[in-house]
Amino acid sequence: MNDNQYDVNLRYGVDPAQSLAGKVAVVAGGLGGIAMAANRMMLAKGATLALLYPTFDSAGKAAAVAELGEDRVSYIECDVGDPAQVTQAFDQVEQRRGQIDILVNCAGYVQLEPAIDTAFDQWQQHLAVNLTGPFLCAQAAARSMIARGRGGKIINIASQAASIAIDNHCAYTSAKAGLLGMTKVMAKEWAPHRINVNTLSPTVVLTPMGEKAWRGEKGEQMKKLIPLGRFAYTDEIAAAIVFFASNGSDMITGADLMIDGGFTIW
Repeated sequence: MNDNQYDVNLRYGVDPAQSLAGKVAVVAGGLGGIAMAANRMMLAKGATLALLYPTFDSAGKAAAVAELGEDRVSYIECDVGDPAQVTQAFDQVEQRRGQIDILVNCAGYVQLEPAIDTAFDQWQQHLAVNLTGPFLCAQAAARSMIARGRGGKIINIASQAASIAIDNHCAYTSAKAGLLGMTKVMAKEWAPHRINVNTLSPTVVLTPMGEKAWRGEKGEQMKKLIPLGRFAYTDEIAAAIVFFASNGSDMITGADLMIDGGFTIW
């Protein structure tokens, strides 16, 4: 065969079943609505999980344990904005499971208010949870993946608010837009190590946090701006997470998948 030609009959070997058997996934914000939907799907695909959760989510741990069990799921209390706690948590996962193949950054925080009324502590809280936390977790995961030399997947949950202006979202938008930029740089730097880094940008998702923020008339008005006319469900986001965690996404890195019902095409 001529050196300038390719065999077009070759195939990469994409697994249509999207199996995650033998993979270890760390899920930051692991007890939240999107995270729990992803946990169920990743377990069904054969993955082993380590769920990081903040102290204030401790009450939800018992319910998660009752549903997901403890055989293939570890539960680790961790403030993702604290470098020491993040390092300790990832070390614990490596010691117990021997590897880290997937990171899903699901930790999130939002308080909706006009930019002019946003207090500095609220600004800092948005950055800590929505940007600093994902940075620290991605850094820790990548160090483990690079040392092991078998690549990996990092999936950051951003938001449609990272790409389009929405009233009362200044702090949240700033943090999530930063997450998009961070993801692109990490994707470029870590591509030689076969680490894929991508973001998902949902519209309003019907989690407890999303429902609280958008209940009532403002939610009805928001849905009128979404061409598909509804908010997203957690299992729809989970399905995208599973795709990005599987080998079917091995050629995708530095990308942002918009799951917004068409909101940002206006």
